[in-house]
Amino acid sequence: RRPGIIANPNCTAAILLMALKPLHDAAGLTRVIVSSYQASSGAGAEGMAELEAQLQGWAKGRKVPAKVFAHPLAFNLIPHIDSFKDNGYTGEELKVAQETRKILELPGLPVTATCVRVPVLRAHSESVYVETSRHISAEKARKAFAAFPGLQVIDDPRLKRYPMPRDQAGKDDCAVGRIREDLHTPNALNFWVVGDQLRKGAALNAVQIAEKLL
Repeated sequence: RRPGIIANPNCTAAILLMALKPLHDAAGLTRVIVSSYQASSGAGAEGMAELEAQLQGWAKGRKVPAKVFAHPLAFNLIPHIDSFKDNGYTGEELKVAQETRKILELPGLPVTATCVRVPVLRAHSESVYVETSRHISAEKARKAFAAFPGLQVIDDPRLKRYPMPRDQAGKDDCAVGRIREDLHTPNALNFWVVGDQLRKGAALNAVQIAEKLL
């Protein structure tokens, strides 16, 4: 009902926010620290093709040079997504922080991100530490997550059940697990969230926005 542009957020921020929003509603966020483990497809079809070519090359005993990524991605982790800025952060890391604050309407929320490219084809994973204004137990956090549309709880370490990118690839919902209270800081939680960044992080989210408008 007002003029302007409605835009998809950064795909890493979108997956992160699926878990942050129910926590904020339940306990009020005061700090967020996230490390993302981002799939090769975050760099497009060329990124996936380069990873596959490097893996095939390794199996055949030949090297495939890096063109899409700063370094070879096969059997490697690259803590470098987007360009580095003068403050030492990358553009991707700054986007995650800025868009998280904007979407939650919390302009003063401290958000710090470290974004890493990993040798996975699809689905981004994120390790998240949050502090809240009110105490929330791990069990109450699980209930808040489970009640949030588009978010599944997969959290039973005894049965080796936790979200993994190979399981979330191609799925609409994000998944959260490894939910636990911090051992040292009151009112703090740690958890792990995974989502297909080509779906909830991009195409599906755009469709859902359009459906809301219509």
